[in-house]
Amino acid sequence: MEIKEEGASEEGQHFLPTPQANDTGDFQFTSIQKTPNEPQLEFILACRGLTRPARDRGRRPREPNALVQVSVAQPAAPGPTRYASTEVVEGTRDPLFLTGVTFPSEYPIYEETKIKLTVYDVKDKAHDTVRTSVLPEHQDPPPEAGRSFLGYASFTVGELLRSKEQLLALSLRTSDGGKVVGTIEVSVVKMGEIEDGEADHVTTDVQGQKCALVCGCAAPDGGSGKENLPFLNAVLKNPVCKLYRFPTSDNKWMRIREQMSESILSFHIPKELISLHIKEDLCRNQELKELGELSPHWDNLRKNVLTHCDQMVNMYQDILTELSKETGSSFKSSSSKGEKTLEFVPINLHLQRMHVHSPHLKDALYDVITVGAPAAHFQGFKNGGLRKLLHRFEMERRNTGYQFIYYSPENTAKAKEVLSNINQLQPLIATHADLLLNSASQHSPDSLKNSLKMLSEKTELFVHAFKDQLVRSALLALYTARPGGVPKKPPSPKSSAEDSCPQDAPPPVGRQDSIPHHSDYDEEEWDRVWASVGKSLNCIIDMVDKLIARDGASEGGGGSSKDGEKDASPVDPITAHPREDWYEQLCPLIRALQDCMGEVVNRAKQSLAFVLLQELAAGLPQGLMLTLRRDVVFSQALAGLVCGFIIKLHTSLHDPGFLQQLHTVGLVVQYEGLLSTYSDEIGMLEDMAVGISDLKKVAFKIIEAKSNDVLPVITGRREHYVVEVKLPARLFEALPPPVREGQLLHVHPVLFNVGINEQQTLADRFGDVSLQESINQENFELLKEYYAVFMEKMPPDYISHFQEQNDLKGLLENLHQNIQAKKRKNVEIMWLAATICRKLNGIRFTCCKSAKDRTSMSVTLEQCSILRDEHQLHKDFFIRALDCMRRMPHRECTEECQMQKICFQHATADGFPQVLPTSRGDLWKS
Repeated sequence: MEIKEEGASEEGQHFLPTPQANDTGDFQFTSIQKTPNEPQLEFILACRGLTRPARDRGRRPREPNALVQVSVAQPAAPGPTRYASTEVVEGTRDPLFLTGVTFPSEYPIYEETKIKLTVYDVKDKAHDTVRTSVLPEHQDPPPEAGRSFLGYASFTVGELLRSKEQLLALSLRTSDGGKVVGTIEVSVVKMGEIEDGEADHVTTDVQGQKCALVCGCAAPDGGSGKENLPFLNAVLKNPVCKLYRFPTSDNKWMRIREQMSESILSFHIPKELISLHIKEDLCRNQELKELGELSPHWDNLRKNVLTHCDQMVNMYQDILTELSKETGSSFKSSSSKGEKTLEFVPINLHLQRMHVHSPHLKDALYDVITVGAPAAHFQGFKNGGLRKLLHRFEMERRNTGYQFIYYSPENTAKAKEVLSNINQLQPLIATHADLLLNSASQHSPDSLKNSLKMLSEKTELFVHAFKDQLVRSALLALYTARPGGVPKKPPSPKSSAEDSCPQDAPPPVGRQDSIPHHSDYDEEEWDRVWASVGKSLNCIIDMVDKLIARDGASEGGGGSSKDGEKDASPVDPITAHPREDWYEQLCPLIRALQDCMGEVVNRAKQSLAFVLLQELAAGLPQGLMLTLRRDVVFSQALAGLVCGFIIKLHTSLHDPGFLQQLHTVGLVVQYEGLLSTYSDEIGMLEDMAVGISDLKKVAFKIIEAKSNDVLPVITGRREHYVVEVKLPARLFEALPPPVREGQLLHVHPVLFNVGINEQQTLADRFGDVSLQESINQENFELLKEYYAVFMEKMPPDYISHFQEQNDLKGLLENLHQNIQAKKRKNVEIMWLAATICRKLNGIRFTCCKSAKDRTSMSVTLEQCSILRDEHQLHKDFFIRALDCMRRMPHRECTEECQMQKICFQHATADGFPQVLPTSRGDLWKS
């Protein structure tokens, strides 16, 4: 099973048109939908007594290689449309097909819908293909298809559903309808339901041996989050399903449903993110304009920076406008990866889900998010990717010369953080100040105390934000850039060691209107300015204490002492004020606090904006283009992450251990990369590594949905994003208290890459694989850190619930050994990382350049391995199950896909089952 591409094919692989109304304008079709969000109809097929194909000249008679083509004809539609097909079962007149047929919940199917089954004999399985053209009724495919027509049968959906035991045995007839050439059996499948006590014994030929299989399943234990599906459907759409039945080691059937869904987050997240970027950049540009008067040199630099920044904002606005026009597909196909207007959109983002119904275990779900590697394809990789470009840019910026003041990336990030804190705290303080005055006007002591507490907390955070050496040095740098500013020494930011030294708070003094423009700059002036904020707050606290004490004394009837004597202490002047004067007493103090804060904010914003001016001016225009590239890559990565987080949340909401893990240690997010370290894919891997690392800046917050709009909302800035995920009230109330109260939930992204195509062969022999090695080693350390925190903070009973501690530790050691081994195409790294992720209850991603061929090889191999290791898939059916999942019924494999099979075959010697190069790729839609 693999990622679908482009729109629906002519064969109706996706959705058919809605049936037309009759002459009266009324629809007369009977719906068969019974269970919401579940497939409407699923059935499996088997043939009996097929006629042997005609003898080829000079060859001995042979048994047929059967394949069934399924076509759908809607009432009032002009003709049947090809929908699906089974795999090829070779060398038997009684084929039992492991691939079933499933119609998703959104597919327009009715009781009157006619299903046509056409049986073919495939002469050469390796070269078989089904063309996308729609054939007339009963017409044989063209000779080049490598198959011959055997017979056909048809039925309506209503006939199948109303049949005894929902089983039909239909005669296969030749194209003229006269001769019977065998029988085809159609049996309805109901995933998760108890079957009849009687076993259905069937026989099929497996690798030359007869194997009797028993068709029987136990009931599933517990739910699988089906009640949450309506909310998942708000972000998932256009599901495409496939159905399989595979035998277990004890000759019973397991049933597997693969479902692949698009996500509207492919476009929603980029639009949210671009809107944030525009808002952030417009605010920054305005701050640069409000720097005030600068000397000619700095003023010219500012004008140049603003010109380029305004152009970038216009570009972002144009891209957002174009994205808003996209109303068609909810995913970006790989053929569009070079389009400028879609460069923020991830490639081929899909959820791939395997639902297993086993006779031994309860129903199990296995999810993988498949997506193209986050990379700036439109900008290209001529000069490398982000990892190399950022390093080179930083080295060049250090040597920009006298015309700029160098601030390290840490300092510029700190400046942005302080500016963000200012913009967040200032309105909060204003709100709490208003609440304090409102409490005073209502003469409510309790409300007054609570309002004062909130005001004090926010003001202390505000003051703390400015206790940074960077602000002090930036003020001096800005002073020297003013006309007439004469520095005693060249301004430069202090070291981080100086930043950590505690500062003694100077005594508060009266504030001044601006930094004095004289040659002897008073560096302590800044300390006195922001210290006045603390003094104003202390005055407010003292006044509130006196007001409440006065009110208590008044209510106490004069304040009699314990011994009955009158309180002889002198009367405080405040007692002369009546109760209704509380507001008048506090209002001047509140205004003084706001005035002091206004002065601090004005100076700090100007100085830090000057720091950002240096960063921008020192790298024009490369710096802005790198920001664009990083935004593009991050947008693609974030869209996939949000999709994966929401899916994981909804499928695990009823697991208390998962919820505890979520807010205690966060979730590990494991990305499996299959990019080579050769040619352009080196740049793609560099982009991908930075984009995934940048996801550390993302935190999630779960909020209660107040309407039917459950799409996530993004807030924050480039250095820190918060994604608000909405849950309906009944689900929200079941969350742990810390999560309901808005605790930020963190993710821990890790990337492991193993190049697996023919280009990696060249890189291994003649190129350089150090990039892959360093990425794997760096991310192993991150994974080990997460494991240590997980084992420390999670309770032992939860850990033992889904894993053995020693097993997980052993897997990590094995992963480390494989990373250190530097073995060519070591797919053991991928398998171990994926297994560790699942045991840690994490989110899985698989990526290659376009999320098609290599992704298909990896995901299907992983799915079959899970069926073997966790659900007792019959050992003789591993390759056949893999072949079923990889078959591509509507087109040939691409040349690249054929190469992937060969590469995977050579790469799976240790610990991985070999993949036959004759197995067919499964690109669901292309």
